[in-house]
This record gives sequence, C-alpha cells and structure tokens, in this order.
Amino acid sequence: MEAFYGVAPGILAMLVLAAALAGWVDAVSGGGGLIQLPALLVGLPNAEPATVLGTNKLSSIIGTSAAALTYGRAAVTDLATALPMAGAAFAGSALGAAIATHLPGSFFRPLALVLLVVVGAWTLVRPALGEDQDLRWHGGDDHARHRVAAVSMGAVIGLYDGVFGPGTGTFLVFGLVALLGYSFLNASAIAKIVNVSTNLAALLVFGLGGHVLWALGLTMGAANLVGGVIGARTAVRRGSAFVRIVFLAVVGVLLAKLTYDLWHA
Repeated sequence: MEAFYGVAPGILAMLVLAAALAGWVDAVSGGGGLIQLPALLVGLPNAEPATVLGTNKLSSIIGTSAAALTYGRAAVTDLATALPMAGAAFAGSALGAAIATHLPGSFFRPLALVLLVVVGAWTLVRPALGEDQDLRWHGGDDHARHRVAAVSMGAVIGLYDGVFGPGTGTFLVFGLVALLGYSFLNASAIAKIVNVSTNLAALLVFGLGGHVLWALGLTMGAANLVGGVIGARTAVRRGSAFVRIVFLAVVGVLLAKLTYDLWHA
C-alpha cells in the first residue's frame, strides 16, 4: 500500500524521522536542512528539484515557527531586533529567489565554503564567544546602529538564502553573536524568527508555482514541529555552551558537504 503521492510507507517513515531530527537541530543552532533536504532527495528521486525544495520549505516553516514561539515563551527573543531583521530578510529572500532563476546556486558554493571556514575557525579560537550576552551597540544613537546592522544582516543573509540556502541559519547565528554581541542562546532564538520569514518568502514562490506536495509537507511538518519544540526547550535548558557545541558540529558537517559537492561538481 502506498500513500502521499506514491511514497511507500517505509520511505514516509524515514522522511518523518528525518523531519523530526531536522527540527531539533534547526531549533538549537540552525542547519536542519542538512538532514531534511537530502532525505527528501533520496525519498523522492523522481520529483522535480523545485518540488523537493518547496516541500522542504513547507515542513521547515512549521517546525521553525514552533521553535520561535517556544523561545519567545522562554523570554530569550529580542523582538525589537528580530522583527525588522525578519522583514529585511523576507525582501532579500524574495529577491534572491528571483536572482536564482538567472544565476546558478553553484556560483555561491565556493564563497559559502570560505565563509564557513572563517565561522568555524573564529568560533573555535574564541571559546568565550557567545557564552554571555554583551551587545556591541545599545542605548541612544548606538541603538540605531544596532538596528541598521541587524536589518542589513537580515537582508544580505536573506538574499543568500533565496539564491543558494545551505548554512543560512548558521550564518544568522554567527552574525548575531560575533557582530552584534548576542549569546548563542539569544542568537538562535532571533534566528528562528528570521528563518520563518525567509522560509515564508520561498514557500510563497514555490507554492504559487505549484511546486509543493502539501500532504507530504504537512505530515513532515508535524514531525518537524515536535523536533523544533524539543530542540528549543533543550537549548533554553542547557544554555549557550550547549548551543555552541551543536553549532560547531553543524558547521563541520556543512563544510564536509560543501567540499564534497564542490569536488564532485
């Protein structure tokens, strides 16, 4: 017996488990797409790439929204920064999706690889980075600089997400920690709201183009939601040191994947 667009029960079970694990990883440090997207590519070998991406975005936005709400209830989200940053990221992601129709994502793979090396090395050599919150700009005119930096970061990373995508959550967390001075925990909380915005922009594009398997995406989204809530609660309970460890692990996996893709291109 088969269900959901010809997906066999065994494949469906694999996709649901992958979605749950992806939700957990994404909620803690970003990078859930490293798990869920390859699982969809394996589980749906005959689907168009746009359909795989659209279904991935549907599942992801459900889990990311749940994680964002969980962080919000724990009062570790700076909404004054997150909301305008998310608005800029939405616009950037939409523009990126338009650019992606003319510029192949492979163009950005070497750049992403270099950036990940910098991110990983910088985090490793500065063990105290992101352990405590020490905002670079706050109060008076400095608050305006903080807002401009956050919005600019949201627009640039949103553009990257729309064009290419891998590592978006990781770059958001690192930027919030290294450039603005947030702790890893608070940075992950803000990144979830920004991720909801970029996922929504992409989902609208894919949905209007008919590139979403809604039944499958919603089923995986339910599992992604469970993983996202558990991941956010784990991060809040364990703190920034735990988020940093998961963050470095995700950076390592991303580096390995992008290096492999570049080598076999």
